[in-house]
Amino acid sequence: MPKFMIQAAYTPEGLKGVLKKGGSSRREAVQTMAAAQGGSLESFHFAFGEDDVYAIIDMPDNVSTAAVMMTVGASGALASAKTVVLLTPEEVDQAGEKSVDYSPPGS
Repeated sequence: MPKFMIQAAYTPEGLKGVLKKGGSSRREAVQTMAAAQGGSLESFHFAFGEDDVYAIIDMPDNVSTAAVMMTVGASGALASAKTVVLLTPEEVDQAGEKSVDYSPPGS
């Protein structure tokens, strides 16, 4: 199942919600949301700095992941979110074995 890393920063309203109900409730909400789309939550962490949350989710496909991120983004609770597709070392091995016909600019 494809794996994605979500990096997110809350809006002030989103942070008020975290303060009101706690960090564990956010993890549970993400677990429930991923499971409803056929996925699962691997890890969920709060952080200092530019991003407030780092989560790794397993999702069945890009469309399901996009649906989740669009719904969360539309909620107004996040100031920003970035979704990163993660590859296993074996997938990188497979990519390295593929033949690609490419000419760099100016060649």
